[in-house]
Amino acid sequence: MKNFVFRSATALLLAAGLAACNTPAASTPTAAQGVEIQQIRNATLKIDYNGKTFLIDPMLAKKGAYPGFPGTYRSELRNPLIELPMPAEEVMKADAVIVTHTHLDHWDDAAQSLLPKNMPIFAQHEADAQLIRSQGFTNVRVYGDNTEFGGVRISRTGGQHGTDAMYQVKPLADLLGEASGIVFQAPGHKTVYLVGDTIWRPEVDAALATFKPDVIILNTGYAKVDGFDNDSIIMGKDDVARAYRAAPDAVIITTHMDAVNHAALSRAQLRDYVKEKGLQNRVLVPADGQSYRF
Repeated sequence: MKNFVFRSATALLLAAGLAACNTPAASTPTAAQGVEIQQIRNATLKIDYNGKTFLIDPMLAKKGAYPGFPGTYRSELRNPLIELPMPAEEVMKADAVIVTHTHLDHWDDAAQSLLPKNMPIFAQHEADAQLIRSQGFTNVRVYGDNTEFGGVRISRTGGQHGTDAMYQVKPLADLLGEASGIVFQAPGHKTVYLVGDTIWRPEVDAALATFKPDVIILNTGYAKVDGFDNDSIIMGKDDVARAYRAAPDAVIITTHMDAVNHAALSRAQLRDYVKEKGLQNRVLVPADGQSYRF
């Protein structure tokens, strides 16, 4: 297992089960050399990598700004369900933004309004890039198999934002659309694989085999749509155990929970599951605002 250091007081809640993994102070990398991953809210993360800060999937609105997603679990609730753990101005301090797809809970109206229009933004394909440009942004790029930004290599990975059966229902398939994952690489740095909004698919297996990530970030809220009671459009707790088995040397960070109406798996439930299955040594369930350095 690869070493890491906790970066927030909240992390002490998990420290007892993960103390053996803490990097000794003498070998801890500096901020410019290391990798730091911070959970913000929902699927919004900040990743400091090789001296560059990437803001992932910004959803910056205040609590309750939007109606619940129609046709989904608990649609009567308003999104986001909780406030940001820090001011939006603090969240936006980044060198670039990565939008894995343009669903509201990954790229919301508040982000479009608050982010500087000249901010470098990476989109998963040209259609999303054109949409973001139409919202007034002037420095929009598409990330692919070997995209470079400030000494960081960004590679797009595939997946599917729901089951095959869901994609047979055309209105639903159109709503789900495409989503992607990202791999971050740089010489001397741990490889980070953000899996994105997907269920477990052959594309995920392929990414694990190709990149052999040291850190895997899983969207594990088990978000549900009406009419598919036994399925989800993203991963859940069983996928955490699957990732644990599939990547025996990787640390797994879980995200995309407790913030939008259709997420059926809570952090509390996932922490209980992780403890029950004995996965605490490599699975992290961060609170909003919590960060880790690797």
